[in-house]
Amino acid sequence: MLQGQVNPVARTNICPEIGKPDSVSLHAFGYTVPDASARASFVVAGSGEAPEGGASYAQGTIRPGDASPEGVRAKAQWVMGEMERRLSGLGYGWREATVANVYTVRDIHPLLIDVLAPITGLGRAVTWHFSRPPVAVLDYEMDVRGLPREILIDASA
Repeated sequence: MLQGQVNPVARTNICPEIGKPDSVSLHAFGYTVPDASARASFVVAGSGEAPEGGASYAQGTIRPGDASPEGVRAKAQWVMGEMERRLSGLGYGWREATVANVYTVRDIHPLLIDVLAPITGLGRAVTWHFSRPPVAVLDYEMDVRGLPREILIDASA
């Protein structure tokens, strides 16, 4: 993607820790339909605790291998900053976010009151997926979306 261009694809790659699928699968997707009366919406792609474009995940990962509460906090703080940067790049902030998904096998409860406060303090949903990012050195991933309407379909029906 060239500087200044909008990337129309947002995705989060994760590996469920429990109930792993037998093969690579798609859990969810979003799409749009024209509606002149709807407010603008967005989906911010997932990011783990490593800056994109670095030499390698191993070299750029925030506190690699540190699963201590302090290490997880540092990772979450970095990812929150990245999500905020991406939101800002789209012209939005936490106030416009309706859902944040966190993907980690680490305990996020200590983070709800402060690190995740920009979204939890607004009464927005934080969904914790007991999953791992697909890169072994990463521990914490997050994505954010802001939608005027969300429809969930039960695939088992």
